[in-house]
Amino acid sequence: MKDPITVSVTGAAGQIGYALLFRIASGSMFGPDQPVNLRLIEIEPGMKALQGVVMELDDCAFPTLNEVVATSDLAEGFKGANWALLVGSVPRGPGMERKDLLGINGKIFTGQGQAIAANAAGDVRTLVVGNPCNTNCLIAMNAAKGIPNDQFFAMTRLDENRAKSQLADKAGVHHSEVSNLCIWGNHSATQYPDYTNAKINGAAVSDVISDREWLQGEFISTVQQRGAAIIQARGASSAASAANGVVDTVRSLTNATPVGDWTSVAVCSNGEYGIDAGLMASMPIRTDGKTWEVVDGVEVGDFSRQKIDASVQELREEKEAVADLLG
Repeated sequence: MKDPITVSVTGAAGQIGYALLFRIASGSMFGPDQPVNLRLIEIEPGMKALQGVVMELDDCAFPTLNEVVATSDLAEGFKGANWALLVGSVPRGPGMERKDLLGINGKIFTGQGQAIAANAAGDVRTLVVGNPCNTNCLIAMNAAKGIPNDQFFAMTRLDENRAKSQLADKAGVHHSEVSNLCIWGNHSATQYPDYTNAKINGAAVSDVISDREWLQGEFISTVQQRGAAIIQARGASSAASAANGVVDTVRSLTNATPVGDWTSVAVCSNGEYGIDAGLMASMPIRTDGKTWEVVDGVEVGDFSRQKIDASVQELREEKEAVADLLG
């Protein structure tokens, strides 16, 4: 067996955390021959529930689960972490403005970024899931002095999966036949699922799905509003699908991207595609399993440009709202 990978998870007793931990422990994320150490982080009021989760993990007797540590101490929680999965965040409450939410979570992610820099392994990669994830990731990245920006990511893979599912349903094919689907911008209602470069069985989506009005209207709005629709339907936010998006993201970043394809994740922009340098924005990414790059030369037409610019503007506004936390 290989040496264990240490994975730290915040919000570990929450809905997404609960759906995620058993996927990691069972080998779904890193493979059946890769042992993992789990370092589970919760706020003090969540520790009793977390102990119950640890009991369940013990009861599963996963061959790949080497060690479990449950703690409310960030230094202990991020000790030696190779992956930091920042799932926990304060949800938006009734009457709460987005700026208020950014301010509350900003302080949380500042502390987590500092703790990661002080305690995690040098190769630690951080994936932020807790919303608003793009800007929470930006805050954590700026607080994690000494850790390269290219080791920070915010999740938009759930949105990519949702978009592929919608296109597959419309075309009457399996979702695995949809490729080259990118989510641009923010993980929010302004995100842009780019159908213009996507393919179905290697053919352009617009050649397979002739309903342009649907592609430019209902398809985009369905993906943008899917999270709200799920809350309305089940009375709770996405949990299992979000956890699956985390697993897919880590697997995509640790395994080579299929030739000619790409995946979506928010990374710190260096000015690609007219996106301001320093914003945490979702773009098409390709990796060899060790290093990643933004895919060059993806066509951005006038329709796409308008949609991307709107999402980037929202990211600018979010960054401005937390400017005092960015140092």
